[in-house]
Formats: sequence, structure tokens, C-alpha cells
Amino acid sequence: MTAKQHSGMAADPIEFECELPEPPEKVWRALTVPDLLAAWLMPNDIKPEIGGRFAFAKADGQIECEILDAEPERLLRYSWRERPASGNAAHPLDSPMDSPIVSIVTFTLDRTISGGTHLRIVHDGFARVATPAVAGAGCRLSLNANSPKRTIAANTPRLSLRAA
Repeated sequence: MTAKQHSGMAADPIEFECELPEPPEKVWRALTVPDLLAAWLMPNDIKPEIGGRFAFAKADGQIECEILDAEPERLLRYSWRERPASGNAAHPLDSPMDSPIVSIVTFTLDRTISGGTHLRIVHDGFARVATPAVAGAGCRLSLNANSPKRTIAANTPRLSLRAA
């Protein structure tokens, strides 16, 4: 069941856009190299090949993903299906909101005039009553996530491009 199917509610995408000084090839690596992506999101085993499956590991379950589209240094789109840890699975008669969240994440990278990257992130498929962890985090991506001089909110996406 997708978020759009929950009680007939429409789904609202979560959208972020920002300008990064790093070139698209460096941002692409940060989104597609497991260790670099883990520094921003969660441990994972991503392989940016269309049809490839990977997972993000989290304490209370995992997020199963499948690459739907991959154009190096330009576009990355994958499905996102949250699964509860074993023993936490929702009972079939529980509320539809207890079902796994199924959505699509799209990263669009466009080179800026200065050689940096305009990054657009769309996480589509959340029901209006569901609040994903990054809702309201804004597009404050830290390119130097390890810098002690920079204060970052706990739920703010951090995209570490230093090693990319």
C-alpha cells in the first residue's frame, strides 16, 4: 500500500533545493558511494545501477530501496520502503498508517554557471498525516560535516563531500 492509498489521502512531496559549490561529479559520488552516503544518511549498500536493490540500516528496521533511474552526475531516483524490525511488524488489521511507508526519492543535479551544483531533492509519497524524519529540516547540507565550527540541527541532512 502506498502513502497515496492511505484512507484516500493525497500525498505531499518533501522538496529541498540548494546551491552547492562542489561540481556535480563530487555531489554524485556523495550520493552513490556507500561510505559517503552513510556519512549523510545511514549505513547502506547502494550500487547506482537501474534495477539494483539496496538497503539503509537503521536501529528500528531497515529501508529497502530499488534504483529506478540513474544518470551519472545528473539524476538518481529510487524507491524507499520502510520496514519495521522483526518483532515490530504491524498486524494486518492495524491502522493503514502502521503499514510501511512506500515513496520515491529523486535527486536532480544541475551544473551551475560557477561550476557548482544546483541540487534538488524530492521525497514523494508521504501521506499528509505522516511526518518523515527530515520534514522541516530544510536544505542545509553541510559539505564539511566534521567541522566543529559548524552547528547543525540533529535532523538536518548532512551531505559530506570532503572525501567525495
